[in-house]
Amino acid sequence: MTTDLGNPSVLPPDEAERAVLLAAPRGYCAGVDRAVVTVEKALDLYGAPVYVRKQIVHNKHVVANLEARGAVFVEELAEVPEGATVVFSAHGVSPEVHRQAEARSLKTIDATCPLVTKVHHEAKRFAGEDYDILLIGHAGHEEVEGTAGEAPGHIQLVQGPDDVPGIVVRDPSRVAWLSQTTLSVDETMETVRAIRERFPELLDPPSDDICYATQNRQLAVKEIAAGADLVIVVGSANSSNSVRLAEVALEAGARAAHRVDDASEIDEAWLEGVRTVSVTSGASVPEELVAGVLDFLAERGYPDARAVHSAEESLIFALPKELRRDLKAAGRS
Repeated sequence: MTTDLGNPSVLPPDEAERAVLLAAPRGYCAGVDRAVVTVEKALDLYGAPVYVRKQIVHNKHVVANLEARGAVFVEELAEVPEGATVVFSAHGVSPEVHRQAEARSLKTIDATCPLVTKVHHEAKRFAGEDYDILLIGHAGHEEVEGTAGEAPGHIQLVQGPDDVPGIVVRDPSRVAWLSQTTLSVDETMETVRAIRERFPELLDPPSDDICYATQNRQLAVKEIAAGADLVIVVGSANSSNSVRLAEVALEAGARAAHRVDDASEIDEAWLEGVRTVSVTSGASVPEELVAGVLDFLAERGYPDARAVHSAEESLIFALPKELRRDLKAAGRS
């Protein structure tokens, strides 16, 4: 339970100063919600199994729940029977993956987040204008692999400022940058500044590539982290934006910050001497996992959480066109 009321405390003296602050916004973003609903509706419409390339979103609980309903997660399309239905994850895929799907006669549903698709379009445009593209991101992340696949001859990965001295380009006057959408804003701009020192004519993307949800969740955690004894970030270890939230919390002044998949991973030793606990969650985290953390804290004498609002979110993305078409044909639109 959360409250925004400032009622006087009626807690015992040893608990009177305790507080739990809850970041708002937190949890599911529009792209994650769209991707999860896509798999759920595909299962309802086509029946199990529905195959999903990679994790639909980076949260182990979401993946497990969809598996229980009949989703089959695979690493590569070679694991999908010819002619089967396959959903592409929210992180996006390269044109080569689309070609592989066509070659295997797979029915594809593209659940790529529209904000990731925007970055893909930017990569194609810069490559079409023959720019060298510096993609700021983490090696091996599905989103980075998908974006890089749009123009492999033009894109090179830059993981941080330390990579900048090793960058080699054909023409220093024709260099552009793009970024993985789930990075820390501060971290990304530090890398951009380092790149611009080497290449003063560096071209920016038409708009910031860090997605609105990533920015909002980082701003929200800064609000609740300053002066907090402990920040708990709910999110999976392979969720880039969740990992960043814990780092941002420490940078904002939290005395300690820990990422957990759910309440079962909280170490009670973290609460020793702790008065203020702040809680947030990554963009692929269902709200019930946050509720579990708040229940854990309540059972140990911490009061109902007070929500701290730093932004309002109302963006909704339409379902993939392939799914909308089939739902309409089945009279379920």
